[in-house]
Amino acid sequence: MIHLILGTQGAGKSTYSMNLAEKINGIHLSIDDWMQELFGPDLPVPMDFGWVMIRVHRCEQRIWSTAVKIAQTGGNVILDLGFMKVQNRSLYLGLAKENGIPTQLHYINAQLSTRLERVMKRNSDKSKTYSFEVSPAMFHYMENEFEPPTEDELKDIVFINTDESIYVETSAKY
Repeated sequence: MIHLILGTQGAGKSTYSMNLAEKINGIHLSIDDWMQELFGPDLPVPMDFGWVMIRVHRCEQRIWSTAVKIAQTGGNVILDLGFMKVQNRSLYLGLAKENGIPTQLHYINAQLSTRLERVMKRNSDKSKTYSFEVSPAMFHYMENEFEPPTEDELKDIVFINTDESIYVETSAKY
């Protein structure tokens, strides 16, 4: 199975993804990890969003190829790619269906103030889920890019509220 993890910055996607990978003995594939390792040292200053997105797309293609191979050999994959846009989620759900791979959407959510606080803390602590510095301007830009799950997506989704000290799941399909 391929698990698609979606949510905004600071919601807890990476923490949740790593915990899920451990729980189901799956492989966690994170866009942040790939981008940091492959392109982190080369990031242009000031940040060039177009430059970054070209590389994000390349990484997503390679990550997807890897995910398909893992799933087709019986493994579970947790895709921590953000999945900010409905179109992007639909694309990956369709690709999985074409390959005969079952999927599960997981929506990780928290209040805006909680998420911003987490991101700023992660910037200063450089904790386990830190990959790169996210400025308040970058945070708010990405906030406006996120498209919440559609009614169709919500029909079969695992919803996680990370505002609670313990994650609250409203369903579990895995």
